[in-house]
Amino acid sequence: MNTKNLVILSLLIGIGAVLHAVIPGIGNGMKPDMMLTMTFLGIMLFPDKKNVLLVGIVTGVLSGLTTTFPGGLVPNIIDKFVTAFVFYLMFIALKKFSQTLVKAGALTAVGTIVSGSVFLGSAQFLAGLPGSMTFGALFVGIVIPTMVLNTIIIVIVYPIVQSIMKRSGYAPASPAIQEQK
Repeated sequence: MNTKNLVILSLLIGIGAVLHAVIPGIGNGMKPDMMLTMTFLGIMLFPDKKNVLLVGIVTGVLSGLTTTFPGGLVPNIIDKFVTAFVFYLMFIALKKFSQTLVKAGALTAVGTIVSGSVFLGSAQFLAGLPGSMTFGALFVGIVIPTMVLNTIIIVIVYPIVQSIMKRSGYAPASPAIQEQK
């Protein structure tokens, strides 16, 4: 693993952890998951299995430790690990298509839906959903708005990060960055 890549991934994960910790829980402890945006950004910049494994495990543990969802530690770990690899596989499957902002937004939207579904499903199975909330109510009330928010954020942040990487002369393994050189 490249030390520069690890430093950038650590910064992204740190930003995601801070955002995840400070955003208040709504809907019986669920909160919009800003950690996902940073996870997806890290995978798009450094699409390598080792990086995906690292990002999936670390973001799962950190989001589990900062969650307000009752019994949310293990579901967060499962969710981030599964979502990181699903996102990576989708990213690789669409590699032959141009690296556009639309692709980044679409992958983020689908990745957020996968994450929300895996989290709610594993939480329901392992700990039960809080209060009288149902899977459907939490999905519509939290996951869908989070999908919209994450997609908007990635569409704004991804080109900025690409520009910074290009200007700094740092070109990671991502075809998105290499194409612009």
